Amino acid sequence: MARRTGSADLPLHGGRVPAWLGQRMSTLGAIICQAIVHHYSRDEFLRRLSHPFWFQSFGAVMGMDWHSSGITTSVIGALKRGLAPLESELGIHVCGGRGKQSRRTPDELRNLGDRIGFDGVALTRASRLVAKVDSAAVQDGFDLYLHGFIVTDDGHWTVVQQGMNGDKRQARRYHWHSDDVADFVDAPHSAIDGPAQGEIINLTDKRATRSRLAQLDLLADHGPDRVADHYAELVARPTAQPLLPHLVMPAHHDVRSSDVFVRRLHGTLAAAAERGPVDFPDLLLTPGVGARTVQSLAMVAEVVHGAPYRFQDPARFSLAHGGKDRHPNPVPIKVYDETIRVLKSAVHKAKLGRDEELGALRRLDHQARELERTADGPSLEAFIAREREVSPLVGGRSVFGWEEDVAGQRKVDRG
Repeated sequence: MARRTGSADLPLHGGRVPAWLGQRMSTLGAIICQAIVHHYSRDEFLRRLSHPFWFQSFGAVMGMDWHSSGITTSVIGALKRGLAPLESELGIHVCGGRGKQSRRTPDELRNLGDRIGFDGVALTRASRLVAKVDSAAVQDGFDLYLHGFIVTDDGHWTVVQQGMNGDKRQARRYHWHSDDVADFVDAPHSAIDGPAQGEIINLTDKRATRSRLAQLDLLADHGPDRVADHYAELVARPTAQPLLPHLVMPAHHDVRSSDVFVRRLHGTLAAAAERGPVDFPDLLLTPGVGARTVQSLAMVAEVVHGAPYRFQDPARFSLAHGGKDRHPNPVPIKVYDETIRVLKSAVHKAKLGRDEELGALRRLDHQARELERTADGPSLEAFIAREREVSPLVGGRSVFGWEEDVAGQRKVDRG
């Protein structure tokens, strides 16, 4: 049976992902996928994608806006580009996407079925049913505009799709997972993410079974004249709603202390300081960059190994590689590229049976969890201020340009 893992409020953001970030997101997303498949399985990667808290953190650690609905489009797009050359090796395929790409999903699935051997027709039906359920059976005021279908060679799949309410500048993301779906019209969602919109018609809810059957009985036995009377009776008997985790993504763009579990940040920083010199001696060669990279690696390691409960503060993962809009700080290109280099080397060696570097990342994550109980460190505001101060030295870049140029222009303006 499907389980709901919660909901989240996602503000709509305009703009596009710049090419310099999109390319890096594709590379880093693919490497993280490979690491998860290596340590766990490709089915585990699908399971992670179906968890809304992890999905938001995954996008944040790749440098996207930590709280916005744009993470959905950018993550699906990055995975589609990054995993395409690895399809044969990993057995993971990303179909669909935004707008016109979503409508190509059936053709992509049928072609994959012919090439790989799974039942493309059945998967195409699943894709269409998922879209129909979230657009017709769940009437919550959001129009679907994105449909991402991630499928493995053995026919297991996860769907991430998103709807928009333009009037309220809000989005809702829907997660599905094939291993959890027993019935497409009986509580099929892993989660429904997005802002509450008052009364929502959800005929897929477990509690709506009687309603679905009653609709057929009403039309068959009583005709349309009795429908209004029975509806009034149902409304008069409200059903208690279950309590589920609810991730509220605020409207403010900056990262604040209230958005982050600071003790976990302190644990990450302490682990990077202690394990870095031990596990990554060859990395600490570039002054001002190497040690900072270990901090990013510690956050990436948590995305690879962390349990679901650790992703309740996606903002914390934006501290790994900043954000394209300078929140919490510009993307440190030198750090980002060094992170990719280290992870790529670790994954490559792991394929050859040498797990030392991937093992070091695992130890880094374990140490962070141990130290967060006792570690102390700078306030979040002080940490972000320091990141912005050194941003020109680590290749800070945002949609506004290179931080060195932006900082120089500010000096001119002040003068």
